[in-house]
Amino acid sequence: MHVISKKKLKEFWERHPDAEQPLRAWYADAEWADWKRPTDIASVIQSARPIPNNCVVFNVGGNKYRLVIAIRYQSGVIFIRFIGTHSEYDKIDATTI
Repeated sequence: MHVISKKKLKEFWERHPDAEQPLRAWYADAEWADWKRPTDIASVIQSARPIPNNCVVFNVGGNKYRLVIAIRYQSGVIFIRFIGTHSEYDKIDATTI
């Protein structure tokens, strides 16, 4: 898969250093993945939860942070839509970002 863009993750972990290791691990897993459907993700990453509009929510850092991606399965592209604290996530509609 091709993740667009790592820059968003880096900017986040610079503000939240404890998120760096889990986000780097997620990025490495995603880059090597070959996800073709939401169940492929959920079978590998237990914290993944598919939501409408080809998006997936991940718990990061022991559920302290949330990562929302949009994924284009056929082209193998992942777009970072949101990364934030759990409380920041609670203020958004993850299906429309």
